[in-house]
Amino acid sequence: MRVEESRSKLWELLGDLPAAERAVSARLLKQETFDGYELETLLLDLNGLELVPAYFAKPREGEGPYPLVVFNHSHGGNYGNGRKELIRSSGYLQEPSFAKVLTDLGCAVCSIDMWAFNERSGKSEGELVKEMLWNGRSLWGMMLYDHHRLIDYLCTREDVDATRIGTIGMSMGGLMAWWLAALDERVGVVVDLCGQVDAETLIAKRGLEHHGFYYYVPGLLKHFTTLEIQKLIAPRPRLSLVGRNDRLCPIEGVQLLDRGLREAYAAVGRPDHWQTVITGGGHMETAEMRAAWPEFIKRHLVRSAP
Repeated sequence: MRVEESRSKLWELLGDLPAAERAVSARLLKQETFDGYELETLLLDLNGLELVPAYFAKPREGEGPYPLVVFNHSHGGNYGNGRKELIRSSGYLQEPSFAKVLTDLGCAVCSIDMWAFNERSGKSEGELVKEMLWNGRSLWGMMLYDHHRLIDYLCTREDVDATRIGTIGMSMGGLMAWWLAALDERVGVVVDLCGQVDAETLIAKRGLEHHGFYYYVPGLLKHFTTLEIQKLIAPRPRLSLVGRNDRLCPIEGVQLLDRGLREAYAAVGRPDHWQTVITGGGHMETAEMRAAWPEFIKRHLVRSAP
């Protein structure tokens, strides 16, 4: 299949989604000043089903429009955290917070509560999965739809440079980062931490129980391998960071995807745009990862002004 046909098929497999042409809107709830950045608390209408709480941070110094990073929060079984991970981190992430690091780089950054997390936790993950399956939807599809429409909103802001958009996340957020980039070409730079999971390898290594129900899409493997989905990102810059002992990202699958993506990026003439970093540790952001990804963002997003 051609690239656009593949994207169209992926969206189809994700289930019945709200209309793509419906308007999105935002309401500002609060503005705060933090160390080096301004933080907005927003309430977004992205899907027409429930309002979506969001944080939007931008540097206190300088003037926009700023390059934008969409920060996708992790899962970790911590349903009370959600977008708060952007400003206060998690136990398996390095300090300081992603909001602090990214705004210090000169980026604006936005994060939403995903379905079932923080202010959207009125229904459990399991309850949402079952309800959506009955109605022809998938939870993962609805999560991706929200982020796709989030970018629609962010591109309307005068303080955002819509030509320089990146995305980053850890674990569930890492999966969201590369899926979102595969489906939405507006995402120009991708960083995923502890989210490089090859589906077939996960099955072979009997690792399915390590992942939440949110991620499973009916019929997906009948049409796509993980590598085929990720090839849709090339030639855009992507950095994938994984711990060698991460049970959620079997190393055999990480290596398989690395080989395939090195070939894919070389074939389009940008071998320098694909990078895998395998560190020590397990399912966590290591100090080595923290040293690597800000430099990658700086090189490919912040310094890429036309």
